[in-house]
Amino acid sequence: MQNSIPKNIQQLLDAKVIYYNNTSFIAEDPISIPHRFTKQQDIEISGFFAATLAWGLRKTIINKCSELINIMDNAPYDFIRYHTNKDLKQISNFKHRTFNSTDALYFIEFLKHHYAQYESLEFAFSKYLKPDDATIENGLIGFRNYFFSLEIYPSRTKKHIATPALNSACKRLNMYLRWMVRKDETGVDFGLWNSIKTSQLICPLDVHVERVARTLNLITRKQCDWKTALELTQNLKKLDKNDPVKYDFALFSMGVVEK
Repeated sequence: MQNSIPKNIQQLLDAKVIYYNNTSFIAEDPISIPHRFTKQQDIEISGFFAATLAWGLRKTIINKCSELINIMDNAPYDFIRYHTNKDLKQISNFKHRTFNSTDALYFIEFLKHHYAQYESLEFAFSKYLKPDDATIENGLIGFRNYFFSLEIYPSRTKKHIATPALNSACKRLNMYLRWMVRKDETGVDFGLWNSIKTSQLICPLDVHVERVARTLNLITRKQCDWKTALELTQNLKKLDKNDPVKYDFALFSMGVVEK
């Protein structure tokens, strides 16, 4: 871990955040899926599916998410709460890479179980945090345990919900939490949740972010795992201790858009 970040690196990243943390880039990103909605629960649910399916080409991700949301009659919350067995049959042919109808049906079952008790998905993460937690780690570990706490779940679905307990970088969940927690004036992230601090978030670490971060010497570990995501975030906190994951805009976009 670096003792300090060179001034030129900080200036570069700050400039890229200003440029890419902009609603003009939403249309080509999976975050465009929850941006179709205004009701909080619709945003949470569509965002959760969009983040879960976020691997591969972004255009394909958006198309597959749109397909799933269309099956839900473009009303995810109502579908989760009030679907019939006939409605669920429409899921039978859904597939994106290794995420198939079996996984989708369990996700729907979990969300139905959760929203029958709580108004927001926020509590599924925040209830596992301790008062002095510096990061979201306990929230992520607790969420996965809770997600698979229903009496019957498909063992195959476990690979779609990552956890720091298995040293996963948890890229998709960290991205989802960025969407739900971060608040600023740009309107890209939603800032719906208040019981998780932006300073507790961990930077989503995918191949693009990893490559740029290594080029800028923001990570030194050879692996791409939870400890590496922590290392990156700790270095980014030297630039902004309260909102380190805003630099995800810079690192990801420099890797994907600017290559």
